[in-house]
Amino acid sequence: MTKATTTTAPQIETVEEGVTLQTASSHDGSLTIPSTAEPIQIYWRYLIPLVSIHGLALFAFVPSLFSWTGLVLAILGHLTFGMLGVCVGYHRLLTHHSFTCPKWLEYTLAILGICSFQDSPARWVAIHRLHHRDSDHQPDPHSPLVHFLWGHVGWLVVHNREHHTVSSFERYVRDLLRDPFYLRLERGSLWLFIYLGHTLLYFAGGFLYGWLVKQDVTYGLWFGTSLFLWGAIVRTVFVLNGTWAVNSIAHLWGYRNYETSDNSRNNWLVALLAHGEGWHNNHHADQRSAQHGHRWWEIDMAWWVIRFLEAIGLAKDVVRPKKSA
Repeated sequence: MTKATTTTAPQIETVEEGVTLQTASSHDGSLTIPSTAEPIQIYWRYLIPLVSIHGLALFAFVPSLFSWTGLVLAILGHLTFGMLGVCVGYHRLLTHHSFTCPKWLEYTLAILGICSFQDSPARWVAIHRLHHRDSDHQPDPHSPLVHFLWGHVGWLVVHNREHHTVSSFERYVRDLLRDPFYLRLERGSLWLFIYLGHTLLYFAGGFLYGWLVKQDVTYGLWFGTSLFLWGAIVRTVFVLNGTWAVNSIAHLWGYRNYETSDNSRNNWLVALLAHGEGWHNNHHADQRSAQHGHRWWEIDMAWWVIRFLEAIGLAKDVVRPKKSA
């Protein structure tokens, strides 16, 4: 098994012009929260929507609101918005430039990522680049070495001066913000209205089907509510927690193919929930690689998508692993 060389100096990787990323030096024991998040102030703009979405998802336990169509849409949405939008688009394309593609496809993937309620593309990318720069070191925005809940979701609902506003994180994503498309998404929280609009489409589609096809308004209200609940809300909660699990679980439990200088782990469960993102130790050892599963049995669905796009000519300059486990 090939392992990354352990050194006393930080490992440096330049991912984008003006942005230097590195893994943190090894760190034993627990961490304190980043100094830029102190004193702790609740970020109500995030806390209230996140609590609301998780609260709405509880209605999935109401049997009368279940529909097989809603469940199918949730599964398809997990693949479409979660895998294509977040894993392929936000992470491997926009953050690490693991491949290139036509702008129309890049923008489509970014919009799909927005529909997972994971913030604007630029802010998501900036935070992830900060994570790689200081991984499992005290400035890391979401290391679970503070504690599990902090790494999973706590960091999201407190103010962090390093990535709170566009002016504070702009220097980490100048490559994106030079593009008017991504800059426009930051203005007036346009990304948030895109997310809300796409959830209402689920209800509208179900309602119109019941009204126009079944000619039953009551049925339409029920069907629209079921599609909204399962296709949008339940799916969003599932994708959110799958992504958060990469930050939390995959930095605490699992095996390591490489001796990186952070606490990243390969975790089977997270890899299955997050389409290959759970092979997190592999990713931290070779950050630009579009392929996160390095062993033949490390299933990486997002990589399969990128390979398919490459095969049909829509993905180019695909970065292969420099290391092999």
